[in-house]
Amino acid sequence: MIWWLMIPAIVLLVSRMPIAFTLGISSLVFFAAGGKFGFDVIPQRFFSSIDMFVLLAIPFFILAGELMNKTGITDGLVKFTKVVVGRMHGGLAQVNIVASIFFAGLTGAGVADTSALGSILIPAMEKEGFEPEYAAAVTAASSVIGPIIPPSIIMVVFSSVMGLSVGSMFAAGFVPGLLVAISLMIITYFIAKKKHHPHRTEKVTFGEFVSATKEAVYALLMPIIMIVGIFSGFFTATEAAAICVMYALLVGFVIKRTLTFKDLMDALIRSAVTSSIVLMIIGMGNVFGWAMAIERIPQSLAKLILSFHFNKYTFLFVINLFLLFMGMVMETGVNAILLGPILMPIATSLGIHPLHFALIMIVNLNIGLATPPLGVCLFVACPIAKVSLEQIAKAIFPFLIMEFVALMVMTYIPELVLIVPRMLGFA
Repeated sequence: MIWWLMIPAIVLLVSRMPIAFTLGISSLVFFAAGGKFGFDVIPQRFFSSIDMFVLLAIPFFILAGELMNKTGITDGLVKFTKVVVGRMHGGLAQVNIVASIFFAGLTGAGVADTSALGSILIPAMEKEGFEPEYAAAVTAASSVIGPIIPPSIIMVVFSSVMGLSVGSMFAAGFVPGLLVAISLMIITYFIAKKKHHPHRTEKVTFGEFVSATKEAVYALLMPIIMIVGIFSGFFTATEAAAICVMYALLVGFVIKRTLTFKDLMDALIRSAVTSSIVLMIIGMGNVFGWAMAIERIPQSLAKLILSFHFNKYTFLFVINLFLLFMGMVMETGVNAILLGPILMPIATSLGIHPLHFALIMIVNLNIGLATPPLGVCLFVACPIAKVSLEQIAKAIFPFLIMEFVALMVMTYIPELVLIVPRMLGFA
């Protein structure tokens, strides 16, 4: 019966069917051919998987990011980042990376980072003399930081699937996200020295720093409010997401007065569409995962992996390579939903901390967002820079190497992941 599930899934994936429909249709074929359960099990499993309080955080975080984008705070963030790191070798390329760290606190989605920052920084980098494909590569590579540093939509999804607390996942994401950022800044520095990329030479005045900080203060405050509230226990991650929406409305309508009711309607519509896509993937992924469980596919794969008698270090290396490949060919959320329940029990049986392994999976799969041939951030950056996928694929290679190095460091030094959760009492 397993072939009634896997063959339709493979055929539909190859034909570029949207992933939610691929999972749903292949599950439908499986249940139709097997006859073990009625078709009513599909909507039951679908709705039970998304009928969770924690998943309310997803539409709220998406809406908060949309509203903050509509207020025009992206320009303020970029100006602030130019003041902070603009004098480093690499100039606007370094600004691009550091801006992604700050922007991560607003959206929690790599594609949003690529689109919002790329539309500003790619043309600016080209104007200063950077190659278009290089500007696009830096933007796509740094967008990986967004879903690692909280808030992160994929962390909410993973938490709901694996039964880990969202707060613990958010806490574990800080150091890995910064590690990825530092690795990208290092390679950017050496490329800039080699290619003589332009950078700011004049000193930053105190008045300029104060002015830039004032412009960015509302954007910088939002993640601070959320993080302090969650980690102090004052509110849950879902409540934090709702408070972020209230904060974005306050900034847009009352303080900056740059948000209109038309902007609000546009943000609501875009958030509804994006949220529906994410929740459809979660629901259909649960149905597909349940079908795999009926055929005992997870148990068989676990038994196969354990039969090789890996120690935990060898296991982590092999799994890293496997997840990097899966991140290239399948959507991040689907990988988390389908592979998490299979791989997590194996990891914990080998003595790997669940939070450590969760972050390894998340960083791994997010690198896939910027990895050819199917990295979605590449497809967003290409039209902005007006370059081909082949051009950006060549330019992004050094950045992917550094991200892999950062991944290996956090894989084999688990304290880098666990230090913040332990400080906050999550691990």
